[in-house]
Amino acid sequence: MTRLPIPVRAVLLAALLTLGSVAAPAPALAVNPDEMLPDPALEARARDISKHLRCLVCQNQSIDDSDAGLAKDLRVLVRERIKAGDSNDEVIAFIVDRYGDYVLLNPPVKKSTIVLWAGPGIVAVLGLLALFLFFRKRRGMTIASAQAPLSAEERARLAKILDGDQK
Repeated sequence: MTRLPIPVRAVLLAALLTLGSVAAPAPALAVNPDEMLPDPALEARARDISKHLRCLVCQNQSIDDSDAGLAKDLRVLVRERIKAGDSNDEVIAFIVDRYGDYVLLNPPVKKSTIVLWAGPGIVAVLGLLALFLFFRKRRGMTIASAQAPLSAEERARLAKILDGDQK
């Protein structure tokens, strides 16, 4: 078996490492070891709750994935409530009472959150209606201008322009 030259091996190794890092990315969990609970069952509960709570700084990450200071404070608060004996629902209710439904990554459907749920659909319908009206009006303008014949005065003026006798 022939050995590859060192530069070729280095390039192959770099390509393999790059592909490996892209193909199997590790989740970026922001939970620090000093935050973790010593009991693995309680820690699993804390992680489960943290995955459903939004980081109010990052806004599209759970507090379990966020490195923001407020996310750390919320993770600590969740663990304190669990240590105090609260159930998962009680912990979530405690956080929601303090920060509102926005802190939930999947807020419930109710009067105060109906805009969050219906808003995208309403905007999409209005956008489609606007497109329909725009193209309908545009088509009407093109048809109307194509059907209107030139008057005798317009034909005479056009003939002058085409002949080069502009005045």
